[in-house]
Amino acid sequence: MPIDIELADIFTIGMLVLLEGLLSADNALVLAILVLGLPRDQQARALRYGIAGAFAFRIIAVLLASVLMKVAWVKLVGGLYLGYLAWAHFARPEGESRTDVPKATAAFGLTAFWATVARVELVDVAFSVDSILVAVALSPKLWVVVTGGLLGIVMMRLVAGRMIELIRRYPALVDGAFIIIAWVAVKLLVEYANQLGWLTLHIPKTISLGLIVVIFAIAFLYARAQGAVEDTEDDAATKLLTEEEGKK
Repeated sequence: MPIDIELADIFTIGMLVLLEGLLSADNALVLAILVLGLPRDQQARALRYGIAGAFAFRIIAVLLASVLMKVAWVKLVGGLYLGYLAWAHFARPEGESRTDVPKATAAFGLTAFWATVARVELVDVAFSVDSILVAVALSPKLWVVVTGGLLGIVMMRLVAGRMIELIRRYPALVDGAFIIIAWVAVKLLVEYANQLGWLTLHIPKTISLGLIVVIFAIAFLYARAQGAVEDTEDDAATKLLTEEEGKK
């Protein structure tokens, strides 16, 4: 069965990718913080596995969009978990540096690596409910919605990778990242209460995104003032390579 491709479909896919990129800054930041707790050689792999699961979830969720509208508990779980992350960060014992991202730990009967992948999946599910419903509303064509959603996930993965590099270079950004995570937790819980009719308060995405940009900008300026940290792992690798070349 041939796919009916129209100019409007290409435009819609572009809009979906753009929306996903603009609205996934908070998601990408949370994913970066989650995987930074792993050893460096496992971080990219954890993101890759988590994104692979996100691909599968997006496709299934698009097919079950009408059911997904009723799954309010996903936002409750996501909001509570992110709220716990923020609380655990700022409630660290005195003398313990907050610029160090908490190490990944085993959970759910899984190793630290697979538990982190599971957390990445949980966070992506909590974040993606709204974007999936918006995508379905923009186009009645399944292939358009799926294509736009999957390309949007790729963009989110790229943004998360850049966030990891930025936080690694400017560790003082960690506090700002957790303030954003706390705000995102509040937003998800408000949306959950709104969906159940407990609240009439609605937080526009433009206001939410604007607040995230302001918090991140202030945190970045502060981190820049504190100074960058040299990438010691890369320096060590370069030194070792130089020594090997010298021996030759």
